[in-house]
Amino acid sequence: MIYKHAYELVHDDVFLDLGGFIPGVDLILKIEGLNPAGSIKLKTALALIEDAERRGVLRPGGSVIESSSGNLGVALSSVCAARGYAFTCVVDPNTSAQNLALMSAYGATVHLVDQRDANGGFLQSRIDHIQRRLAEDPDLLWLNQYANPANPRAHHDWTAAAIARAVPNPDFLFIGAGTTGTLMGCAEFFREHSPSTRIVAVDAEGSITFGHPAGRRYIPGLGTSRRPEVFRPGLVEDVELVPEREAVRMCRALARQRGLAPGGSTGSVLAAVARRRDRLPAGAKVVAISPDSGERYLSTVYDDGWVAEKFGAPAPGDVVEDLAYSG
Repeated sequence: MIYKHAYELVHDDVFLDLGGFIPGVDLILKIEGLNPAGSIKLKTALALIEDAERRGVLRPGGSVIESSSGNLGVALSSVCAARGYAFTCVVDPNTSAQNLALMSAYGATVHLVDQRDANGGFLQSRIDHIQRRLAEDPDLLWLNQYANPANPRAHHDWTAAAIARAVPNPDFLFIGAGTTGTLMGCAEFFREHSPSTRIVAVDAEGSITFGHPAGRRYIPGLGTSRRPEVFRPGLVEDVELVPEREAVRMCRALARQRGLAPGGSTGSVLAAVARRRDRLPAGAKVVAISPDSGERYLSTVYDDGWVAEKFGAPAPGDVVEDLAYSG
């Protein structure tokens, strides 16, 4: 098939069978890192831009601004470049060098905010910067992934529907929680179409989204220091909180034992599955979403020096041996 635009290449039907990850459990991983923008956020970016176009608030030649720790910034940079919009991404020190370089390659303007907010993160500080920019330039459009219903709607209509086609009526669905757009969209879909599916939200230790204490986090993707407006607590009752150290271990173990180098969010999601190993019934059909791949984490999660500095983790070989799953 021949496409006209890179952003049309949404690969929503790629799944990997992780048989043996937990003995007696069928685990299927939804792979999102093959999209041209490299992550699940391509769908979010498209939905946000197309929603703004439909509402008439984004016109040809317009200027867009958004806050992102990485993947959405890359996806919006790509989509805006293809559709002729100027894009400014407000990032923080946790944004990887690879994501910063990709945004610049697409022609985006990148602004780094390094002042932590009241909960020890950077999200509110990034948003405060956007608010100042909007006051200075009324023609600037903030897409606001944290409050925009187009964010969860993209994953209701695309991500969740693709899972339901590939794995009808799964028993468990593990989803990482960042802006909670993917989580909310999928939770709403499965509540409508497969209410027996148990949604397990995966959050990073130190995130406040589900009411846990704030703490310092280093891996972009999961977790917030400010609860997103799109989050609806009533849609998800089951939460697994994962320390970032475990996400790192999982990423490195999968690379060495399965030949799959996932991104940090995927490491957290699969670490959550491993934590539930004794609570997943034999024969359970489990789906987990892998938001991106590991190429953009080579200078962080897969870098020995960075890992030792942030977590005091052992060498990669020891990390693999410490992993609690049957590979």
